[in-house]
Amino acid sequence: MEDFAQAVGLSRPTVSKYFQDASSIRPKLRERIEEGLRETGFRPNLFAVNLNRRQTKIVGLIFPNSLDPFYAGLRRQIEDRAAHEGYLTFVFSSDGKPEMEEDALETLSQLNAAGVILSPVGGDAAHRARVKATARSLPIVFIDSPFDDEEAFVGTNNGQSMALMTDYLSRFGEGPSYFDMPHVNANGAARREAYAQTMRRRGLEPRFVAVEPSTSWEFERYAFEQTQRLLKGEGFPTRSLLCGNDRIAFGVMAALNQAGRRIGLGPDCEFRVAGHDNQPLSEYIWPPLTTVQQNTGEMGRLALDLLLQRLDPARDRQGEPEAGRHLLVDGDLVLRASA
Repeated sequence: MEDFAQAVGLSRPTVSKYFQDASSIRPKLRERIEEGLRETGFRPNLFAVNLNRRQTKIVGLIFPNSLDPFYAGLRRQIEDRAAHEGYLTFVFSSDGKPEMEEDALETLSQLNAAGVILSPVGGDAAHRARVKATARSLPIVFIDSPFDDEEAFVGTNNGQSMALMTDYLSRFGEGPSYFDMPHVNANGAARREAYAQTMRRRGLEPRFVAVEPSTSWEFERYAFEQTQRLLKGEGFPTRSLLCGNDRIAFGVMAALNQAGRRIGLGPDCEFRVAGHDNQPLSEYIWPPLTTVQQNTGEMGRLALDLLLQRLDPARDRQGEPEAGRHLLVDGDLVLRASA
């Protein structure tokens, strides 16, 4: 930057000020710098600049699976809003593995990131203790799945959304049985419990599909194989199936369709299947999937707002400390032909 400042005949502080906020210097000086940039191709080293700052303009995003459409939707919402606030986002995938989650946090710490938005994968007590220790020096807001009661979190109101779907399915006869998802994070247990509570509130006995326990993030394969196993053996407790998420429903429906078992509301249909999340493919599989729409836009906005409150004390915190705030976003029922 000193060489560039000398080349355009300005002081280094003036040039540095331009890169921090171009509108803060006089128009003639700005034109002079921009002409010099076109001639020399100079760009400041982002990493060197960030290492020199007390607070950088880097925000890390860590998701269990960056290819999952739900996480891709969250990423898009957060990236757009972060860019508007002047922050650059670095995205990592933990691949559902605690050790990769730790590696991503360590990399972001070395980059002197301002903060992190993290969808946690769970892990054992030692892993959770290490994440907790990192959160004391690197601001973290958890999204989609809570870490604990103390750390800031934004997610779907599973109690509301699962009750909404369970109530709807229970209008048709015996009520649904629950097809659980692998318990890779806190959402699985929360949705299962919300289903059970809603069934009891309606005077119905909760019934659970006898799936084998798993910690795999390959939800579709897991549900497909479990459904095949059940069709060859004990079958399902009811003909109405409420799945822990849409990816589980995709696997269930694929196995039912391959077995020639019709899905839907018609008199010739054997099964009704519903999910949760409203993944992009939910509208285009056959039959289209009844599900719950998660508001990724609102979740992303709230998560970044909580993080920015940690980074900028002048922001309005609405009278509540942001460190332990848990913000839940309601879902909406999406009715389609599968149920």
